[in-house]
Amino acid sequence: MTCERLLAMAGVPNNSETTQYPDLVIVGAGLFGLTVAQQAVEHTGARVHIIDVRDHIGGNAYSYIDEETGAEIHKYGAHLFHTSNKRVWDYVNRFTSFTNYVHRVYATHDGEVYPLPINLGTINQFFHAHYTPAEAQKLIAEQAGELAGTDPQNLNDKGIQLIGRPLYEAFIKNYTGKQWQTDPSELPAAIIKRLPVRFNYDNRYFKDTWEGLPADGYTKWMERMIDDPRITVELGVDFFDESQPYNKTALKAAGVPVVYTGPVDRYFDYELGDLKWRTVDFKEVRYDEGDHFGCPVMNFSDADVPYTRAIEFKNFNPERHDSQNPDRTVVWEEYSRFAERGDEPYYPVNTDADKALYAQYEAKAKAEPNTVFGGRLGTYKYYDMHNVIDTALTAYEERVAPLLAK
Repeated sequence: MTCERLLAMAGVPNNSETTQYPDLVIVGAGLFGLTVAQQAVEHTGARVHIIDVRDHIGGNAYSYIDEETGAEIHKYGAHLFHTSNKRVWDYVNRFTSFTNYVHRVYATHDGEVYPLPINLGTINQFFHAHYTPAEAQKLIAEQAGELAGTDPQNLNDKGIQLIGRPLYEAFIKNYTGKQWQTDPSELPAAIIKRLPVRFNYDNRYFKDTWEGLPADGYTKWMERMIDDPRITVELGVDFFDESQPYNKTALKAAGVPVVYTGPVDRYFDYELGDLKWRTVDFKEVRYDEGDHFGCPVMNFSDADVPYTRAIEFKNFNPERHDSQNPDRTVVWEEYSRFAERGDEPYYPVNTDADKALYAQYEAKAKAEPNTVFGGRLGTYKYYDMHNVIDTALTAYEERVAPLLAK
């Protein structure tokens, strides 16, 4: 899809009483909005207009090619597609093929590199041992100490209970402290829920049926989803700016169906308070070498390294070796902090107070006429990409299609 096609406007309305709006307006060009748009056009022939305040489609999955290195940069951090949902897998394969990439993570601790998630290889390397699976299980149960069999309420004690004190303190405690800028003893246990420990040498990060990266990139995949003349896209447009025609007030007055994927608290002008999020900052480092880490993602588990992990984008796509610069590589170091208004929200904090506040916003959202709230921001949930697509397909069937049938 060309940029001209992407930005084409068909019958852009003005603010006059004769404005002719499309059948559906979607606020946000991320995976949720694009999926709903594609489904609406395919099943009803609706005219759909998508607006986004950013200057690109794809939401946080947007990627671009770095000219110097040839690496595909994931602008909002590493995005790795994986799913066990056949409906989702069949759907995405309509628009892209996938590489055979399998995600594996490594962690640097005390000057040594270990495989993650914690597995028999990690355990034997850490303890300089050759435990069998049964021996390793017994060891970790012993290392939980007095916390074994209890139900800890803070993350620190929960981590010790799940994987024993030595492994927890080496790989989880400081990493989590950096992620949350909070001592793990002051964090709720629910944040980790469980810590996977594998008593074999399997270091595949995900356990889903299907996994891979889009063969020619995330942005190409998403352009194909909306490559239909009945779908128009306008970027750099603020839904709350009443000087442009696709604004909240005008669309409500006209009774136009809207799919809203922005922050739910922003939709209601924060009238009940702000929902809390974590955000991520990136520091770019370039090296005069073809490969710096030898892997796509390196965690840094120790407190004396200020960032949580580093992403070397070239290593996500070794199949593109011939189009990449053999003498230069680019790495992004990732720093986590609490988000302020105006930051990119990544992870909902989800304290009990946040959950209670969201419940109030959710009730207000359900009462909004002709409006469907969706996506990570619109529902205050952390979703992987396959979850976003699955919820979008369901939302189209159960909520958007009935609006278009009126």
